[in-house]
Amino acid sequence: MIGQLVRFEREQDVAVVTIENPPVNALSPGVPEGLKAAIEQANADAEVHSIVVIGSGRTFIAGADVNEFGKSTSDRYLASLVAAVNAVEDSAKPVVMAIHGSALGGGLETAMAGHYRVIAPSAQVGQPEVKLGLIPGAGGTQRLPRLAGVAKAVEMCAFGAPVKAQEALDAGIVDRIIEGDLRAGAVAFAREIAGKPGPRTCDLNHKLVNTDPAIFPAAREQTRKKMRGQTAPLAAIDAVEAATKLAFADGLKREAELFGECLRGPQSKALIYAFFAERAVTKIPGISSDTPTYDIRRAAIVGAGTMGGGIAMAFVNAGIPVIVKETSQEALDRGMSQILRNYAGAVKSGRITGQAMEQRLALITPQLTLDGFDQADLIVEAVFENLAVKQQVFREIDTVAKTDCVLATNTSSLDIDRIAAATARPEMVIGLHFFSPANIMRLVEIVRGQSTRPEVIATGAALVKKLGKIGVLAGNCPGFIGNRMINVYGREAQLLVEEGATVEAVNLALLDFGMAMGPLAMFDLVGNDVMRDIAEVSGTKPGARQPLLLAQLCALGRLGQKTGKGWSQYDQDRKASPDPEVADFIEKTARAAGIERRVISNDEIVDRCIFALINEGARILEEGMALRASDIDVIYLTGYGFPAWRGGPMFYADTMGLSKVVARIQEFEKRHGEALWNPALLLRRLAEQNQTFTQAPKN
Repeated sequence: MIGQLVRFEREQDVAVVTIENPPVNALSPGVPEGLKAAIEQANADAEVHSIVVIGSGRTFIAGADVNEFGKSTSDRYLASLVAAVNAVEDSAKPVVMAIHGSALGGGLETAMAGHYRVIAPSAQVGQPEVKLGLIPGAGGTQRLPRLAGVAKAVEMCAFGAPVKAQEALDAGIVDRIIEGDLRAGAVAFAREIAGKPGPRTCDLNHKLVNTDPAIFPAAREQTRKKMRGQTAPLAAIDAVEAATKLAFADGLKREAELFGECLRGPQSKALIYAFFAERAVTKIPGISSDTPTYDIRRAAIVGAGTMGGGIAMAFVNAGIPVIVKETSQEALDRGMSQILRNYAGAVKSGRITGQAMEQRLALITPQLTLDGFDQADLIVEAVFENLAVKQQVFREIDTVAKTDCVLATNTSSLDIDRIAAATARPEMVIGLHFFSPANIMRLVEIVRGQSTRPEVIATGAALVKKLGKIGVLAGNCPGFIGNRMINVYGREAQLLVEEGATVEAVNLALLDFGMAMGPLAMFDLVGNDVMRDIAEVSGTKPGARQPLLLAQLCALGRLGQKTGKGWSQYDQDRKASPDPEVADFIEKTARAAGIERRVISNDEIVDRCIFALINEGARILEEGMALRASDIDVIYLTGYGFPAWRGGPMFYADTMGLSKVVARIQEFEKRHGEALWNPALLLRRLAEQNQTFTQAPKN
């Protein structure tokens, strides 16, 4: 062993260096130093003719240690990584990198420093640093274009998507795919090339010659469209372009400059925060790895509509067979047809095979009765948002479900305890609020009722993870976390329109802020009737001004994209355009209500919508409805299109400075009244103490 993280062995004339840093062999402190020492030991051993570097466990090297980038010692850490990479490339004896699982980020940078690379058929490689607001910092932007060509390097470094083994071979990133035992195959390959000069990646310049200069402006334009507002993708393109214009050593210096700018910038801090926030949501007080869970092998769903069908797909995608029940054959057929269309689209786009589609469809049993519900380990209610209807469904399933069956409601805003009270086993009832479309969206709010057993919460969390989604625990209040906050966000968007802003101006201001879409465009996508119902459940403070337009639009049948008209009008491709009728309707409604209309700046539009989110989030934390501020941020990053490079609404407030947030809210309070705008107690206290939401005590 060289240290505790790198093992050195010899198979006759081949040195085998194994990275042993479970679970993913990250390049944590000690690993780069151990790798460098192992390469030096192999070069000093006269019996060794070639070297294989491989990872233990399930992967090669998944990447650098993200924990190190937020520390004051990050420069020293990066220097140790660069030194290890250089030691590999400068080895006098050829080094073969044996890749299985993933070689991502620093893992691929390490692999590219080897003289040869072999890969398992199921492995993948990539440079995903942009997803953390960074660029490759250990030579990735300089070595990758020398192996894969400039266009491929720009694509991989700017967009961060990994490539599979065959694509990596075709691109020239790896030299051979090894079927069967990777270690044995790599050792055999190492013997083939023993005694031959190892080609150093830094010396390979032929793929840089005659680079099409149009690659770079085209890539920049593409990143501005696909990754709006993000700086790291543009920096990655700049770094790869430097490889085509500078000598290797100077290219490394330019990469280091750009990496440092990204690391010190606010976007990497936000994205790294979001990376760890996703992992923190699994930590639930009172729930541990020892908490028993119910084994969910079979599921049943009541409702085959948009949500029920999407949830069914999520289950069968994870290999869990499911019964889907509807009240009429027409509704059942409609639901199954939509599921079939969704899968057919996935096949057409190449996301799944036709065989996979048939296998998944075979796991769905559509029916009109409760037959088989007595064998289900989990029953999910996914009918429309009406408390009486949901209570009736729970009364029915309570009579047939086995005693250890978990009963879940997909309600987006209704009282879990009132739903659970319709059963004789409220302790087995939980909220699993999937976000639409449920087969695609990653977020699930796991809503805890007053009586919900810890084992049921643990089961919900385990199930969500099995489905490949992110579960965030929420308390039982109207709208829970996400929709309770979106209600005040949407309220401000509507009030701004009443006061003089155009629908297009409100949408564009929030789009420019970084949101996936504007608030009123979101209303039209979800359905104005759905947003009206959420608002009615969530409610407003007594005496607060009520938006006037939403209910009236619904009464006029302007429900959004599904009817072709809402806040905007939509063509057959659902492309939005301004609707003069709506503009006229808004002006007349405001005039009749005596609302003074004025010119409203983009800054005010953004601040009123985003600060309303922040203030309501602070109240949710005060009440203990969310465990952590970071949980709220995860909900908004994964469920509502908040820009990840801003970290989420609560992290964004921290970066703004909570005293500034309070001052701005107090401005709005003076203008619009205390009932609408009043800084949350937690927000004021943290501002007075010069603290942040991320420093606030956890619930």
